[in-house]
Parts: sequence; C-alpha cells; structure tokens
Amino acid sequence: MALTINHFSIRTTDLEASRRFYADVLGLTVGPRPAFPFPGLWMYRGDHGDVANAVVHIIGIDRTEQAGLDNYLGERDETKLRGTGTIDHVAFFADGLSTMLDHLRSQGVEYRQRTVPSIGLHQVFLDDPNGCVIELNYAATEVAA
Repeated sequence: MALTINHFSIRTTDLEASRRFYADVLGLTVGPRPAFPFPGLWMYRGDHGDVANAVVHIIGIDRTEQAGLDNYLGERDETKLRGTGTIDHVAFFADGLSTMLDHLRSQGVEYRQRTVPSIGLHQVFLDDPNGCVIELNYAATEVAA
C-alpha cells in the first residue's frame, strides 16, 4: 500500500482571513469545490482540473446554520479550534527561499527559521490566521545562496 498526503483541512470562523493567508502568503489559488452543506474553499497548488492539487481545504463555520457541517463532519467545540491540536504542524516542500522571506516580510508575516544540516534542510515556520503552524522546507543550500 502506498500513501501520500492528499490535503489538510482547517475549520475557521473567518473564511476570508484564511483565504487571504493561503493565497497571498503561500500563493495557493481558490478552485473548484463540491457543493458540501457548509461553507468553505479549496486552495490549489496548480491546475484546478486535478482535485489532487487542492492541498488545503478551508471549512467555514456558519454560526447561524451549523447543522450541515455538524452532520457531515461532526460537531467540534469552537473554543478548541485554535492552533493545531494534536497535529504539531503541516509541512510543504518549497523552493525560492530568499524570495519567500522577502515576501513574508512584505506581508508582515512573522516566521521562525531552523536549519537541519544532517539532512540538508532549511525550515521556515509561520502561523496561519487560525494558529495552524505551517512549515516550508527548502534545500539548505538555498541559505548560502
């Protein structure tokens, strides 16, 4: 059996703030999404014709009509929907470290960096508007470039 990561989902009370983060900071684009019985967006990293490219599913919480979401995915205590819970972070491979760091600064996004020399990896950590930790992984050789 072969497994690969398909997507991750976040629940949010601020759909627009999440859309802006994943679009403006990470460069993902809003694409097709099935007509689920709750609000949301699928954020793609490439061709919208392939749902495998919908790497982030943003689930909107409609406080006036929660039955669709609760019946489909189950109830969640909204007060516990901050941060990453038992999941520590979600990571993406990336390239263009210096361009991304300039971009993060221009967007006013705080970030943390670490290098793991033993595996040639440079990590950039940032938080989305819901407190979900995002890790961007670059080749450590990009730090020296």
